[in-house]
Amino acid sequence: MGIKEMFTCAKVPSILLLGVLYVAYVLVGGLIFWKLEGDLGKKDITLLLSSKKKLLAKYTCLNQEGLEAVAQVVQAASKVGLSLKGNYTSDGFWKFTSSAVFAATVVTTIGYGNISPDSTAGQIFCVFFAVIGIPLNMVVLNRVGKYMLVIGRNISEFLEGKTRWRKCTRFLVHLVSYLSGAILFFVVPMIVFQEHEGWTFSQAIYYCFITLSTIGFGDFVADSNPDKVYPEWYSILMASWIFFGLAWLALVINHTIDILERINTHFKLWWTGQTPEKSGSAEDDSPEMQETQVEEEDEKKSPIIE
Repeated sequence: MGIKEMFTCAKVPSILLLGVLYVAYVLVGGLIFWKLEGDLGKKDITLLLSSKKKLLAKYTCLNQEGLEAVAQVVQAASKVGLSLKGNYTSDGFWKFTSSAVFAATVVTTIGYGNISPDSTAGQIFCVFFAVIGIPLNMVVLNRVGKYMLVIGRNISEFLEGKTRWRKCTRFLVHLVSYLSGAILFFVVPMIVFQEHEGWTFSQAIYYCFITLSTIGFGDFVADSNPDKVYPEWYSILMASWIFFGLAWLALVINHTIDILERINTHFKLWWTGQTPEKSGSAEDDSPEMQETQVEEEDEKKSPIIE
């Protein structure tokens, strides 16, 4: 008896197989990151220790305690956005424009971590601001995403009426929309960040995805270098890019989820030895399929959102 037959006889739930696949995916990802970054991290630690010894040897008046005091000053200056390269003063991170971008990172759950409120009042306000702002942000992004879907559907239906190849036309419309979004929310910002932040193209494209996917590591953050003077429109452009980019990437991720769900359905049919013809009625009668059909019918019938 093969492995497939054993699992079939045991009636292993699909959620268990999906959970095993998920855990395996995370562990494999962790293994790859460990191999790619582990040795580099050790080299960085070795270089830092070597630099520390050279610094203490060069500045004999600076002992371990003094070095720790300097490190605390540098860390505190970095947290508030103060440059230590000159004697001039600056407004730090908490300018109005930067504060507005920070508020946007709160409600979008990006949370870079490069700045955070220190006062008790600021921390309490951040909690209540996020409790209301996060659901509000989700509602607004969902509405903007529906606008994008309606626009794409209208263009697709218009072109389908002009041609005979319905599936081909729909595929081309989706392809053009994805490519246009990739250029608008990844390629163009990548060039802007490379120009104003001095990042490489790989760092810029990495930052774009980490931001729009709301992962927000905080290792790269635009409009946060205290040694640079940014134009006034830069923060506004960033906030607009984050908002519309989140809506677009959410649509892409939803389409990816739909593709994975279809693959899972085909895998279940193969696993149970059924064919799409045999399982068509059963799949159509399932609650999941009924819910999907209702959603699709609602989307087709829904007019342009007011």
